[in-house]
Amino acid sequence: MTHAHHNLLGEPPATLLPGIPAADDALAAGTDPAEVAAGHPTSSAAWAALAETALEAGRTIEAYAYARTGYHRGLDALRRNGWKGYGPVPWSHEPNRGFLRCVTVLATAAGRIGEVDEQERCTQLLRDCDPTLIT
Repeated sequence: MTHAHHNLLGEPPATLLPGIPAADDALAAGTDPAEVAAGHPTSSAAWAALAETALEAGRTIEAYAYARTGYHRGLDALRRNGWKGYGPVPWSHEPNRGFLRCVTVLATAAGRIGEVDEQERCTQLLRDCDPTLIT
């Protein structure tokens, strides 16, 4: 008789970041993301908006810097909310999206400047956080 091998510990529960209502409301109202980031520097969503705008405008280094800032702010928030460096961080939970958007821009900008290792790490992180983000 053979037995299937199972991970007895299982995967950790999904990490669901709390929102930052003042920052989220300001962004939704069309407030300049730079103003939102200045007033709410822990908002990965504000940094993501700055990073995406810079990337779309071809300002790769600026996009990289904004994305890296939002990525680190997001890692801090994830850890404060129980994340141990692995496990699901689902896109379906709106407050997680700022962090995931920053990782996405960071991967793209890293690729554009030849930081292939970082691009690959970011892509793997996205895959680990929410496999639906990477096809």
